[in-house]
Amino acid sequence: MTPSDIRAAAITLAARRLSGTQGPLLADAQAPQTPADALAIQQAVSGLLNDAIGGWKCGLPDSDKTVAAPIYATTIHASSIHSAAPCPVWLRDGAVRVEPELAFVFDGGLPLRAEPYTEAEIRAAITRVHLALELIDSRYQPLPKPSFLQSLADGLVNQGLLLGPQVERDAAFAANVLGLVLNQGEREESLAGVHPAGDPLAPLYWLQGFLAARGEAILPGQVVITGSYAGVLTLAPDSEASLRYGELGQLSACFSAR
Repeated sequence: MTPSDIRAAAITLAARRLSGTQGPLLADAQAPQTPADALAIQQAVSGLLNDAIGGWKCGLPDSDKTVAAPIYATTIHASSIHSAAPCPVWLRDGAVRVEPELAFVFDGGLPLRAEPYTEAEIRAAITRVHLALELIDSRYQPLPKPSFLQSLADGLVNQGLLLGPQVERDAAFAANVLGLVLNQGEREESLAGVHPAGDPLAPLYWLQGFLAARGEAILPGQVVITGSYAGVLTLAPDSEASLRYGELGQLSACFSAR
């Protein structure tokens, strides 16, 4: 892709992100053909938004998929069911879409250096772990379904992050399996939560190396999420919801339309 094609694609996606609108897939010269194209569009979107990168979502890559996308600072919220202002989200078909995750916070960051970080050093740099809900939305219309590269260019359906209570760090590190219980109104649902990578820290180790290879550090205060324990959950807006994460704790939240 040429720089002008990358910028044109990014302008389209950034405008939809800001307005909460959805549109057709990127077509012709604006459509990414390689992971490098998709990541270049993703970075160009970040350059167009007047927002800092407050964190990252990531997953373990496979042979043809790079799973990394920024989470923008103004879209990261703290859960407080007693707050006067529920968490604002873009609704689709009148519903909220979320993914239950653990969020790893680097208060001091991981500065770039010549020597690679060990897994032990990365774990030591994680100062806090929080229960979290990734806020899900696409800038594409539901059909036809976007290819992975189109989704990667668009930030892997992220529209933000809700940070819940801080939890015990070592217990979170070991939470490969995490039974979930969701309550909202009369709804009660038990879910057999399993981390998609098997180890919730494995994608984070990969992300640090991926960012370092392109000259980026994990910055002080940034948060990293590494995969949903139960795929996408659909919630009703304007109604308190609570989600218990096994023995780690409980997150309560309420969402409203942006």
